[in-house]
Amino acid sequence: MFALSFFYVLSSMLLFRGVLSAPACELSLESRSTSTSLSKRAVPAAPRFVVYSDKFVSGLTGPPPVSEIAGFNVFALSFLLLSGPADKAVEWTWLTADQRATVKSQYADAGVSLVVSAFGSTDAPTSSGADPVGTANTMAAWVKQFGLDGIDVDYEDFNAMDASDGKAEAWIASFTQQLRTQLPKGQFILSHAPVAPWFSVNKLFSAGAYLKVDQTVGDLIDWYNVQFYNQGTTEYTTCDNLLNTAGGDWPGSALFEIAAAGVDLNKLVIGKPGNSAGDADSGFIAPATLAGCVAQAKAKGWGFYKPPTST
Repeated sequence: MFALSFFYVLSSMLLFRGVLSAPACELSLESRSTSTSLSKRAVPAAPRFVVYSDKFVSGLTGPPPVSEIAGFNVFALSFLLLSGPADKAVEWTWLTADQRATVKSQYADAGVSLVVSAFGSTDAPTSSGADPVGTANTMAAWVKQFGLDGIDVDYEDFNAMDASDGKAEAWIASFTQQLRTQLPKGQFILSHAPVAPWFSVNKLFSAGAYLKVDQTVGDLIDWYNVQFYNQGTTEYTTCDNLLNTAGGDWPGSALFEIAAAGVDLNKLVIGKPGNSAGDADSGFIAPATLAGCVAQAKAKGWGFYKPPTST
């Protein structure tokens, strides 16, 4: 997720923000009042409201008081690196066991899950030769040692993926499989945060990129925080090229194009910058316009999971 301040997921939508605030209530999403996602559960059902943070805040160690993130149901401490925890993740370790238990209890009472985000732009695990199984074991052990609800895999090894030799896809699959052996589904959150182009049918990613990952281990992944930003100055900046037809440098990577390629629509989280500058290099859509995009996507069936009815 690069060097972020704060960002959040709204329903199935991810936005960066420079400050913490409630999820964009101007979107008037009805399921905010009817969803069970804020009930006490390790893996929240959609709609998911997720806030990430890796920014140092003077006078604050670890996550903010849960009252400051009212309306969210997942908070991601960024980042857990190959070298160990950094930023907000390492701050979590600076708290005493009793302090962590208190924070965790407060978050759980408010229906908020605490996870750690791994890698980010700092790490290139495939290119650096990290062992996927060993890395998964180490990171899963860290999650359990420090009492968190799961992990978000923010894999950004672009050189490995661009090589199109299948090594990146195989690494991610092995890493994910091993994480799940240590962090069972339904008990721990396991999300991924790929860039949107990695879900496109594109000759540049002839080994399949995240379409291959989804085909191989998608059943082990709870949802995808898709990064619809930093992929060009005009990409994903209108409702149409965000939702329907990406065009530009990354055709086939709009939300519904990704779903048409075989990825479960209910697992796709739209990632957008929350500010026009500072949170990402590109991809910003003004909040009022983005609200309209969300309404369009919702009308087409995105973002609100409805469990199957029994017969």
